[in-house]
Order: sequence, then C-alpha cells, then structure tokens
Amino acid sequence: MAQNGSSPASPAAPRPSRRHTGAAVRRRTRVAVIGGGPAGLLLSHMLHLGGVDSIVVERQTKAHVLSRIRAGVLEEGTVRLLRDVGLGDRMDREGKPHDGTVIAWQDRAPFLIDTHKHTGRKMMAYGQTAITQDLYAAYERRGGELVEGAADVRLHDVTSDSPFVTFTRDGIAHRIDCDVVAGCDGFHGVSRQSIPADVLRTFERAYPFGWLGIMSETPPLDDIIYAQHERGFALASQRSPMLSRYYVQCPIGTDLADWPDDRFWAELKARFPKPLADRIATGPSIEKSIAPLRSFVAEPMRYGRLFLAGDAAHIVPPTGAKGLNLAVSDVFYLQRALVAHFKAGDDRWLDSYSETALRRVWGAERLSWWLTRLLHVFPEQDGFDTRVNQNEFDHLCASPTAQAALAEQYIGLPLET
Repeated sequence: MAQNGSSPASPAAPRPSRRHTGAAVRRRTRVAVIGGGPAGLLLSHMLHLGGVDSIVVERQTKAHVLSRIRAGVLEEGTVRLLRDVGLGDRMDREGKPHDGTVIAWQDRAPFLIDTHKHTGRKMMAYGQTAITQDLYAAYERRGGELVEGAADVRLHDVTSDSPFVTFTRDGIAHRIDCDVVAGCDGFHGVSRQSIPADVLRTFERAYPFGWLGIMSETPPLDDIIYAQHERGFALASQRSPMLSRYYVQCPIGTDLADWPDDRFWAELKARFPKPLADRIATGPSIEKSIAPLRSFVAEPMRYGRLFLAGDAAHIVPPTGAKGLNLAVSDVFYLQRALVAHFKAGDDRWLDSYSETALRRVWGAERLSWWLTRLLHVFPEQDGFDTRVNQNEFDHLCASPTAQAALAEQYIGLPLET
C-alpha cells in the first residue's frame, strides 16, 4: 500500500474502540467512510462481509439522505452484486427487469437499445432511494456505526501511516483514527477537496441545459423511453408499479415556479410520439426538481491512504443511467482491494484501484456524453448538427453491429474486469 510516503498497515489493526481525550470523543477503526449515501453505505456493508470494520460519517440526517431523488436504472452487474451481498430480495420483488431502453425519435419508428438480445443481460428499474433504504436497514440490523449530523468534517495526514478524521457533532469534537479513508461524500464533499491542487487533475464539461423532473404516483409506461424532439429531450422512467419519474430538457436558469403540473404534463406529451403520449398517466406531482447536467472526472482516485468513490470522483449526465452504477463499480473494486490488503497483505488491487476504476469511468463518461449530444437540442445547434444526429440515429437503426456495440456499452462491463 506504500504510496506518497505511506507504508502498509498491519492486518491486525484493532477493532473500533472509544476513548476520551479532554473534551474530544475518539474512536479507532480500519476504514473511515466519509459519506452515508449509497456508495458509503454499500462499501461499509461489503467491508463488514469481508471482515473489515468501518465507521461511516455523514453530515446530513438519515431523513435527508433518503429524501434525495436519484437514478433508478441498474446495470446487470449492479443487480448481481446487490444479490450477492444480501440486498436483492426487495429489488427482486419490486424492481422491474427490462430488455433495454427505447429511443423514440420525433419522426421515426421507436428503437430499442436491446441489451438482452445483444448481451444476454437485462437492466433493472429500481430506485436509488429504495436501495438506500435497504442499505440503512442492513446497517441497522448488524449494529453498524454511522455518525449523522457531522459538521466541519476534516481529513488529516492521509499520506502518513496514521490518517485520521475530525468533526463536530452537537458541539462536541470527535476524532476517528484509521488506516484508510474512503471518500464517498459526493461532488461537494470534503474528500476530493483534501487532495492538493498540484496532484489532482479535473476534467469537466457543463451542459447548457438541465432536466426538469417530477415524480407522480401514477402507473409508468412499460418501458424506459428516451424521447428526442425538436422542442428538447424528454424521458419516461419508473420507480415502482405506481410510481413514475418523468423529465423534460429545460434551459439553465429555469424557475420551478413557472412549471405547474399542467404545464409540465403538456410539454412532456408534446415531446413524445402521440401513441406513447396518449398512454402517459398524469397526476399530481409528489416531487419536482431541476438537475443540471455535467460531465466531471477527477484523477487520480487515490491520494496516499485516501480513496475516492462515486460522485466524489466523477459525475456523468444522467442520459446514460451510469451514475449509481459507476459508484457501485467503484465500491466493488475498493472493497475487494481493502479486504485483500487487510486480510492477506496483498496490495495489488489497492495499488491499481485508481487506474482500474477510471477505465470504467471514462467509458461511462464517453457513452453518457454521446447519448446526451445525440438526444438533446443544444442552443447553438444548427441544421447541420440536426442532420448529422438524424443520420447517426438512422445508422444505429440500420446497423446490427452498431446496435450490438451500443448495447454492450449501455449494459456495462462485468465488474470482474
């Protein structure tokens, strides 16, 4: 594990303990996980299964974390991993398998990105909120230690043999001594910001539009459908048999107050072919929000004994449904590496973690960028751009080779690679 002046930690690190030093509460664990979203909770859960202890530090409350509305389309590898770690029962009951995703182009016949035909694997519609609920339930069943409401979280000495994390909670200072810090605290978290600017390289593309989305307690369409239209992109997705999620492309600076439900439904239906629009069941929204679109990658995903995972290291536009799936693949690689390090003193996977994870990240970034460019209307788009996109879609519809290549990328690489 030696990197940036650090040396391997002993596989015999002690179990977490509590002691007081003055007014501070002090603990010891092998892995301090920063962030209690799905990436951090899944990593802690999988570390526990591998016999490695951890403490999760989250600045928000459980209620706040569960209130976040996020993606809900899972790759086959994500589905299989959740089953393998004992988190698949509810998903298999309530989730909806899909052969792929439909593209409804304005004046052309709908096209299915047929992952099942070309790869033998299916997608699964199952909301991130439900996954997070399942992770919280598993965490509570085993009595895992999760700190909520942690303020002023700071990482210290991450290039040394003895990194530690400090924070305050209810006015009391806390310190967690550890062997490794896992930064799973999202794009705005402290983990990535703890890597010096002369070490970290970032790559970013901000898109000149966002997605205006609503959730409604209405039966969803049978398929997940991308709609390409001259008015802008739209998406029909699903969370459960009576919970639908819809989006329309909107300009940067759009005000939610200007979008009552009736206007949203009218605009959504205008962007779908009439046979599909007529099947959309409308109803009062139970959640409404605007999400900006961004492509972002930070390299490396390791600095000393700090390892980044999930949105702390990368953001993809949601067009490719890759955000949650990338976080899961990061966690898979990181947990495998940490268990090998602590249990067998084997650092091969730990030393190659950043390189391995980034291969999948850049593949997902490229696919998400490509789909975003193909399916959205850009402010500067002219007739040439429109014709090129139409031709690209027509080529996709006509070429079995292109269809197979897209299906392979869309379903995601096997996690073992």
